[in-house]
Amino acid sequence: MPDDIDAEVILDEILLHDDRYARQAYYFIMEALKHTLQNLQVHRHVTGQELSLGIRDYAIQQFGMIARLVFEQWGITRTRDFGEIVFNLVTAGLMRKTDEDSVDDFNDVYDFEKEFETNYRIEVDKSSL
Repeated sequence: MPDDIDAEVILDEILLHDDRYARQAYYFIMEALKHTLQNLQVHRHVTGQELSLGIRDYAIQQFGMIARLVFEQWGITRTRDFGEIVFNLVTAGLMRKTDEDSVDDFNDVYDFEKEFETNYRIEVDKSSL
């Protein structure tokens, strides 16, 4: 992967050609990939579905109950948007894919309202009460 300065220049190019998503979204997706690999405890390629689930978990960990709002501010409203970002990063050389991978792998992995709002639960550590 290129160093941070190269990544900045590459992201500038991506955003010049596709401004649907905020710069922060690209950083978040790259961090979420690292998080997903660590949680899966694998050193292999992850699928679009696995990454989408990892992104969900990382977003909840990082943003809690405002995760959906943060994504909306970045232009992300569905899991397909994760795929669009990933494939922009692949095209730019900041991520890799296999021949079997497709942006369609990110289609409808889950519903944002359900995952980030309806199913969201606040955990309370009862031992500290």
